[in-house]
Amino acid sequence: MMVSAISYGNWITHGSQIEVDQAKSCVKAALDLGITTFDTADVYANTKAEAILGESLKGIPRESIEIFTKVYWPTGAGMNNRGLSRKHIFESVHSSLKRLNTDYIDLYQAHRYDYETPLEETLSAFDDLIRQGKVLYIGVSEWKASEIESAVNIANQYRFNPIISNQPQYSILWRVIEAQVVPTCEKYGIGQIVWSPLAQGVLTGKYLPGQPYPQGSRASDPTGSNFISRWLNDKILTKVQELKNVALEAGVSLAQLSLAWVLSHKFVSSAIVGATRPEQLQENVKSIEVRITPDLLAEIDKILGDVIISDPSLTVSPEKRP
Repeated sequence: MMVSAISYGNWITHGSQIEVDQAKSCVKAALDLGITTFDTADVYANTKAEAILGESLKGIPRESIEIFTKVYWPTGAGMNNRGLSRKHIFESVHSSLKRLNTDYIDLYQAHRYDYETPLEETLSAFDDLIRQGKVLYIGVSEWKASEIESAVNIANQYRFNPIISNQPQYSILWRVIEAQVVPTCEKYGIGQIVWSPLAQGVLTGKYLPGQPYPQGSRASDPTGSNFISRWLNDKILTKVQELKNVALEAGVSLAQLSLAWVLSHKFVSSAIVGATRPEQLQENVKSIEVRITPDLLAEIDKILGDVIISDPSLTVSPEKRP
């Protein structure tokens, strides 16, 4: 399955940050710009994000787009309304199909690894969904290299449909997948569909050291502050401003430079961006044309230096398990 280099993701935005009409405008802009891949999850905005995406994509020829969603995090209070058990997977996929207003999901992803459910059970349930035509492909998100390898081995043993993608956090600042996850995935032909390539907006350069957060920004939104907080210290923000000057000298915005850096890695199939305004997507898509030279790569690494996070033990981002 082919995907667009830039994917449109609606975590945080749809159902929480922006109104439905604004969300529809962003989806329309994405389509007009050639973005065909849309990523969501059942847990985003407590299921509202899926519903808004489904509404926004009404009337679009189904074969011309790729719809990705995820399962794992709780979407209700019940003890079985979470995780990757057969029961929860089947109930979740049927709910997602209704909200997304579609007959099938292009890519159904395990949003995290479930340490309480046998991996064989999870992969068997996914395989059954593919055979039923409700899901075309399966992927994972934020799994460790060893977990991905175990899944590949089990799928081979039982002749289940294989995992085709991993959705990790990846950016100029957060590179933890490079040491272990990427080599394992390349070994088995698994692509990376990366999230937070702009480090929750920090790599747009709008957050200034020693200054209040811009009004309406993600840092000022309590639903997103848990993820962005690690980047909001003066040392990192000062280096990001230095990087912004490098981008300006290259004739591009910092966001474009940051996205181009991510896309320059062959193991990246697509980079997921969010947007609250169509203009943001217009700027981000231009990153596809930006070329990162070896000299520019070296300059980026020199500037960022010790603020780059690459420890493979941090592959799974800090979130509470259900």
